[in-house]
Amino acid sequence: VYSISYTNPYYTDDGISRGFDLYNRKSNATTISVSQYKSDTFGGGVRYGVPISDEESFHYGLALENTKITLTDISPQRFIDYVNTFGATNQNVVGTIAWSRDSRDSAMYTTDGATQRASIEASLPVSGQRYYKLNYTQQWFYPVSHNVTLRLNGDVGAAAGYSGMPLPFFKNFYAGGTGSVRGYDYSSLGPRDTSNYSIGGDKRVVGNAELLFPIPGMEKEKSIRLSLFVDGGAVYGGTALLPSSLGMRYSAGAGLTWLSPAGPIQLSWAEALNSQAQDKLQNFQFSMGGMF
Repeated sequence: VYSISYTNPYYTDDGISRGFDLYNRKSNATTISVSQYKSDTFGGGVRYGVPISDEESFHYGLALENTKITLTDISPQRFIDYVNTFGATNQNVVGTIAWSRDSRDSAMYTTDGATQRASIEASLPVSGQRYYKLNYTQQWFYPVSHNVTLRLNGDVGAAAGYSGMPLPFFKNFYAGGTGSVRGYDYSSLGPRDTSNYSIGGDKRVVGNAELLFPIPGMEKEKSIRLSLFVDGGAVYGGTALLPSSLGMRYSAGAGLTWLSPAGPIQLSWAEALNSQAQDKLQNFQFSMGGMF
């Protein structure tokens, strides 16, 4: 992802912020466990943030995007059919609305509090593709002792097309890896094509329970923490509101998070608890630049 952003946090005297974004997102699904395709999205937009209280805020924005899809020789038939019907290149006007609440005692080294975020992303009717995505995430932090914190995380999402158009396949939800269910390969959970690649789904459920604590002897160091965790989640489609018990995947393991000068670094070692023969596992995982 290449992006340039500018935000004026004091666009108005009463605290409304305004920002502008210009970005180029390139996704190469041929390098991970996802059905084979490439996408190239160029876009730009404007966004606003409206404070409701010291902890709550409301956000909305509008962006114009141009997306080009490139298929491969082994792309699944449903992807081929979609491109043949709606074209390999589409322009969308995408609106976003979100509400968030943050009561954490610290954004970097949280020991108490919670975060919530509910969001809607939807393409407007003038767009080449018509879809919407709903997402809700919540995290709770509880101090178990002076140095130990319990973190609970929940993440649910649903998406669909409208006006008789299907959800674009490149807008599907995925799960697996850091940020969802560790111990499984990145984006590998959920429905698969005939080549055993994940095709994603229009619904996603993820839950995590994690004990966070300092490295023994380094209790005063606030930039690094160890963890013991249990993850669970599923990606699925169809009319079912909740995933089937057979579709859920679970893992448990240990991790390390370091708030380095170059950005957050996360390391984890996890064991899958109920993997199936077709699942793609990855015990050790590393990520940089994001936290969840």
